[in-house]
Order: sequence, then structure tokens, then C-alpha cells
Amino acid sequence: MQTSTHTNTSLGFVMDPISEINVKKDSTFAMMLEAQRRNHVVFYMTQSDLFLKGDTVYANMSAVKVMDNSDKWYELEEAQVRPLHELSCVSMRKDPPFDMEYIYSTYLLELAEQRGCLVINKPSSVRSANEKLFTAWFPGCGPETLVTKDMARLKAFHEELKHIVVKPLDGMGGSMVFQVRENDANRSVILEAITQNGTQTVMAQRFLPEFKDGDKRILMINGKPFPHGLSRIPAEGESRGNLAAGAASEGRDLTKRELEICEIVGPKLKEMGLMFVGLDVIGDYLTEINVTSPTCIRELDTIYSANIAGLLIDEIEKELVGKAS
Repeated sequence: MQTSTHTNTSLGFVMDPISEINVKKDSTFAMMLEAQRRNHVVFYMTQSDLFLKGDTVYANMSAVKVMDNSDKWYELEEAQVRPLHELSCVSMRKDPPFDMEYIYSTYLLELAEQRGCLVINKPSSVRSANEKLFTAWFPGCGPETLVTKDMARLKAFHEELKHIVVKPLDGMGGSMVFQVRENDANRSVILEAITQNGTQTVMAQRFLPEFKDGDKRILMINGKPFPHGLSRIPAEGESRGNLAAGAASEGRDLTKRELEICEIVGPKLKEMGLMFVGLDVIGDYLTEINVTSPTCIRELDTIYSANIAGLLIDEIEKELVGKAS
């Protein structure tokens, strides 16, 4: 792993309010700590701080000092309005939902990218790679899947497979994920609610009973996997393997099948400029590809005495050197 001595390199982070993060779990915070350790100037901003005037994207940004301390973890300098492209790199780390505001932000980031700023992940690719739908780009990796807002098709899919999971295409953290079991008396109510009476497109997948053993998060850095994943094991009586839904976590080595999935997916991620991505795998199946603000750096760092943010910033620094040459 490299140790940067760059003093003129500036890394900006577009994120949720820094005052509200959980420093023990926040992956963006891990990135900021590592960037600061390498003597990069770190800037903080939120989505609402971005704006376009004329043909230039600006941000109301603050230089930030971060400390790995749960009582006081940041100090902000006075905010300044600067063209976003003056920064060497900007990481878009705002959590979903991936709504129109998110899409507008990707347009602004893309304009800064065109002026020479490295944006992680590449904005046009973030727009193209819906975290649920993107799995369909990799045949054979995912379970049987249906994407539709037609309730008759959803019911037929359920009748064929007997036990399915339905979820919205723009959620995170297990929000609005439902199981529909065989002979489920609530099937119509669930499908009406999740499709908003047939007006909202959703994803349905075959239920994977292996979820009880853990929904594994695999972190991909420029197309290559960190060799251990974080298995999120559902809480008793819970049907979702999300830390936000109370799941326990356990570090596990990647299996042969998981490495195979990484080999299939990785080159496409790199080609698309999706430098930091979280794959979700249940059993032998890829269920989601998280491209917006994947997490689990701090948990895996703790378990394996690793520095995953360092691996990521290694890749960012290589890109910056390549752009400068």
C-alpha cells in the first residue's frame, strides 16, 4: 500500500451530514481519515451544496479535519464557494434513495468531471447501474428474477416459485423488502403496496433460504475484491440481512463461487469507472450491486486489521497520476 506525500491534492466528499454519522461504522469517514493521513486536503460538502451557475459547477465546501474519536470526530473550516473541478477528486457518497435529486447531482458531477475532476464513482455509470437491476447484466450470477409493475405477472411469478422476495428498485438498508410465501394470505396487499397499485416498477426474486447463513457484502476496489466479506446474519425473527435492520455481522473468507462472481463482474465495473462497489451475495447468488455509497469498510478493517480505504486511495492516486501524465 502506498503512503502519499502529496500536499497539493484535494479530495472532496459529497455525503450525508457529517454531524450525524456513526464514526465506528461509516465508510466515508474511513476514506477521509486515510486521505488526511496521506496529506491530501480533505473537503466536506452535502448534496445541497452543489450548484451550477453558467457552465460551471460550484460547491459550498469546507476543508475538514477528521479525528477517529466518537466524542469529537471533525472540525470544519469556514465554508468557501469554489468550482468543483478545482478539486483533484470528488467521491459521491450520499446515501440513497436514488431519486431525481440524486440524478440531478450526477449531472452536476459529470460536468465537473468534464472539466478534469476525477469523480468516484463515475456519474454516468452510477446512473446506468441501478443497484438492483444491474445484476441482470451478468447472466448466471443471480437467482430467478422478474422486474415489472404488473401485478398479474408478479402473482404468476410467485405461483411458479412458491416463495419470493419483492423489493423496490431505489431502496437501501432492507427498506420495503418483503417475503411472499406459498399460499400467503397477504400476497395481494404486499404487491399492491410495493407497486403502489401497479404504478411502481419493482424487483421480484426467488427466495434464497441461505439468507439465514448471511447476506455477504463483498467490497470491490477497481474491479478486484477484498479477500474477505462481511456476512450479515438476520436477527431472530427478521427476514432481512441488513445491519440497518439489526443483523449481526461476521467476517468470512470469500468462497470459490464468490470469487467466480467477482471475476465475472469485476472487469465491467472497472470498464465503467465504478471504482468502489459492494456486491451482495446470498448463497451462490449475486443479489445486488451497490454503486452509490457501499459500506462495511470499518467493520472489515476491525476484523482483519486491514486498511480498505488505503487500497481505494491507492487506486485514486494512480488515476490522478495517470491524468497528470
